Amino acid sequence: MSFKRVLTFQDLSCVGQCSLGVALPIISACGHETCALPSALLSNHTGSSFSGYTFTDLSADTTPICEELSRQGIDFDCFYSGYLGSVAQIEYAKAMMNTLLKKGGVRVVDPAMADHGRLYAGFDMHYAEKMRELCALADIVIPNITEAAMMSGIEYREDFDRDYVEKILDTLCDLGMKCIVLTGVSFDKDRLGVAVRENGKTEYYFHERLGYLCHGTGDIYASAFVGSYLNQKTCIEAASIAARFTLASILATEDRDTHTYGVRFERAIPSLINELK
Repeated sequence: MSFKRVLTFQDLSCVGQCSLGVALPIISACGHETCALPSALLSNHTGSSFSGYTFTDLSADTTPICEELSRQGIDFDCFYSGYLGSVAQIEYAKAMMNTLLKKGGVRVVDPAMADHGRLYAGFDMHYAEKMRELCALADIVIPNITEAAMMSGIEYREDFDRDYVEKILDTLCDLGMKCIVLTGVSFDKDRLGVAVRENGKTEYYFHERLGYLCHGTGDIYASAFVGSYLNQKTCIEAASIAARFTLASILATEDRDTHTYGVRFERAIPSLINELK
């Protein structure tokens, strides 16, 4: 394995298998030093599995932390951002890319802002425009279909074909995005997968579709992608490994009727490590 130091900038839920709660163990399991810069601290995630939550915005601490890291000469091989709660945090992410990455470091952005045709609560199209700017600065972006459609300005569709996917990817490339790992791609009811656009070429990977949704799987996927890619996998190889790991994590959650706030990805980590050997 190729040992790298990763800085991941996203929120931390004390309970809830998502965001930093999955990024730290998954990327670490892939053999990389994983450093966390929390954008916010929550008692638990905001999904319907919980009746409420506490939220502490840590934006005020971000600049002093980054300045101290820079003063000490601490830099990173990879910057990976996930859910960012405000336009201000998007601007912080831009600054980190410029000040804390080593020369030749990899910029990965998961524009976690929307799903199923709708923006998450608290976001608007101005936020989506700023996220599009951040993604244009990244080396790799990992949007789902909704996020990609919003950033491209193409109307979201629940049912779509290969031409629709290619049109979105073409538009995002025209907007400056380099390598795009598009999740949630499906052309039939039995298969779900990803489309990877890199250097003008699109490659697809599909696996079986499960008949239910689980919280936090997007974060699990993005983290597994980052960890795999930094082990000298190509984008399509890392995208495929991450998809198989996410599926294995869901299948490992046999008690999903009671364990409703996430999936038991911990049980599937050995399979991820084995794929990377």
